[in-house]
Amino acid sequence: MRPRKSVLTEQELELMKIIWQRDSVTVRDVYESLLEHRKIAYTTVMTMMGILQEKGYVTKAEGEKAHVYRPAQPKQQVVNHLVSDFVERVFNGSAKPLLLNLVESEKLSAKELDEISALLKRREK
Repeated sequence: MRPRKSVLTEQELELMKIIWQRDSVTVRDVYESLLEHRKIAYTTVMTMMGILQEKGYVTKAEGEKAHVYRPAQPKQQVVNHLVSDFVERVFNGSAKPLLLNLVESEKLSAKELDEISALLKRREK
């Protein structure tokens, strides 16, 4: 069997967003949250929580009635790693093409562009 990749899949990231939002969850908590948006099997959520633990994204502790999962890494740290990995794989380590693509594809609102401009001005100082 191939070793699992440490990068989050789309489904794993969906679970991590719930975990980061609540900070402490059971499989049932995540399952019920996902059911609000889409159909998913409880056993699928349980399996994915185990995978997240194997990958080092969550820790598991014994609770009163169920295992309690907590994020093992802060959200910003994981996001930074995902973005860095994406830039490295897609743009050979250069963020410029990514930014140009976002601006040219009109994915950024005027407000977002203003915020980025303000950040760049502060960085120049």
